[in-house]
Amino acid sequence: MTMSNKGPRDDRWYLNIMAPNTKGKKFAWLDPTSIYINAQAFNDLQDDLLEDLSDVEFDVVAGLDAMGFVLGAALATRRGVGFLPIRKAGKLCVETDKVSFGNYSGRTQDMEMRLPAFAPGTRVLLVDQWVETGGTMDGSVRLVERQGGVIAGMVAVAIEENERTNKYRSLYPCISAVMLGSRWQRECNSQTLSSFAHYKPEAAFPQSRR
Repeated sequence: MTMSNKGPRDDRWYLNIMAPNTKGKKFAWLDPTSIYINAQAFNDLQDDLLEDLSDVEFDVVAGLDAMGFVLGAALATRRGVGFLPIRKAGKLCVETDKVSFGNYSGRTQDMEMRLPAFAPGTRVLLVDQWVETGGTMDGSVRLVERQGGVIAGMVAVAIEENERTNKYRSLYPCISAVMLGSRWQRECNSQTLSSFAHYKPEAAFPQSRR
C-alpha cells in the first residue's frame, strides 16, 4: 500500500509512517527509514526539505554516518552538488582528520573525514537522519571548519529542541521536516509520537512494479 498526500504540503503526512524503537535504550527512539522505502514518502520528504532550502546556498552536501548518507545523497543529487561522507573512524582508506564526540546513547565515538576534502571557503550542508543531542553534528562541524569549510546549514528529518540544538538554530539555517511549533515538534521533544498508537509497518511497503 502506498499512502497519498492529499492535504496541504505542510501536513508532513509521511511522518506518520515512522516506526517506534522496539530494541531498547541503546538504539534511537524511532526509525525514519520507513519513509525512505516508500517512494512517495521519500520524494515528498525531499520536496519539503528542498523547498525550505531554497534560499540556502551550498557547494556540497556532507552526510553523517550512517543514515545521513541516504538523505544527504538524495538531496545532493536533487540539487546537483557533490556528496561527502563523514564516517565512523576506521572506515576510510585515505588520509583523514578525526574527532571524538558523544552520541545520543552517551557513548564516546570517533568520526573521520577525508583529508583534504574541499578547498577553503567551501559551503557545506550537513545532513543527518535525526538530531537529538547534537553530538554527531558537533563533531562534523569541527571537521568541516578545521579544513576551512563554512557550515551552510543543517538538515534532518527532525531536530529536537534542547540547549545544543537551539544554539545551532541561532548560528545556522536548520531545516527539518518536523517544523518548529508543530505538534510533531512537541511530540519529538517528548520522544514519542501519537502515530505510534496505530503504527502499521505495511503502510510503508513499496508497491510492486510488475
